[in-house]
Amino acid sequence: MTKEQSAGLMGIIAGKSAISLVGHEETGLHYRGYNIHDLVKHATFETVAYLLIYGELPTEKQLENYSHTLISLRALPESLKKVLELMPVTTHPMDVLRTACSFLGNCEPETKNHTQITIANRLIACFPGVLMYWFHYHHNHKKINTELDDKTTGSYFLHLLHEKKPDSLQAHVINVSLILYAEHEFNASTFAARVTAATLSDFYSCICSAIGTLRGPLHGGANEEALKLILQFASVEAAEVGIKEMLAQKKLIMGFGHRVYKHGDPRSDIIKLESKKLAAATQDKIIYPVSEKIEQIIMQEKKMFPNLDFYSASAYHFCDIPVELFTPIFVFARTAGWSAHIMEQRANNKLIRPLSEYNGPAPREYPND
Repeated sequence: MTKEQSAGLMGIIAGKSAISLVGHEETGLHYRGYNIHDLVKHATFETVAYLLIYGELPTEKQLENYSHTLISLRALPESLKKVLELMPVTTHPMDVLRTACSFLGNCEPETKNHTQITIANRLIACFPGVLMYWFHYHHNHKKINTELDDKTTGSYFLHLLHEKKPDSLQAHVINVSLILYAEHEFNASTFAARVTAATLSDFYSCICSAIGTLRGPLHGGANEEALKLILQFASVEAAEVGIKEMLAQKKLIMGFGHRVYKHGDPRSDIIKLESKKLAAATQDKIIYPVSEKIEQIIMQEKKMFPNLDFYSASAYHFCDIPVELFTPIFVFARTAGWSAHIMEQRANNKLIRPLSEYNGPAPREYPND
């Protein structure tokens, strides 16, 4: 392997994991052996979260109990609410989640009685409420009740955001999105969580490391940039002209290509279909057609396929979700995967400490006065 190929650890196997299989037969994705298409067809996000954290699909009774557990963990401590109220309205939503996670680690620290699985479920349950409490307090000047009884995380988030029971199609699409974002092998944020876990740090620190890594625009945030791009164009014709101009100027277009998949992201067609359903329901005549035109041009000109982020952008837009909240939805989902990896790392731990190739000055003498 050449130096160029190993840049960013590209192509380097950094460990073993039984959690997900990415790029199987070039375009496959499996969570603990189950194909992503089957999970989307048959499971809820809660089913997938249980699968990732506990290792096997839940029985009907186990899923019912697990869903009730998550619902029971949605209340926020009063001290955390005060912290959320003190954060400025200008705070980046990812920073809200990172700070809240760290503070919750002070309120409810990891102990022998407050175990890693309990914390994983607590964070999955309360992250939507954390973000929406901050959002409504600063944007709408109200203190919302986060203890709602929606059965699914997708429905719960939309209910909190819009302060009314969500449309069933929108809730379904968010459920699908959460499943698709839940886990993806040794991506940057997951690897960061495992590096932190390998030092024997606490569970909250591992999740904070992951959130901080996902905050970077080269990892999370591509769906936000994709929507900003799509909304620039008022017609398919304008999109065709604009995208070709961007390509001629060698501008980066977010939402296309993937480090692992070389012939297509298996999640993309799934979320594209859901976006199409929402476009029809909202009688959209611009955003979805523009998205398809952008995809067509990039495929033709650059031979690059859309990844999960590209059609997630329009899907979230059709659900009336503010663009700055797109990446936090990623956190809601990926917390399940991060948690599974933290527990796996801890179960067979060794400090992660790679070497670097030195390219600085040769050893030299310190100058005498």
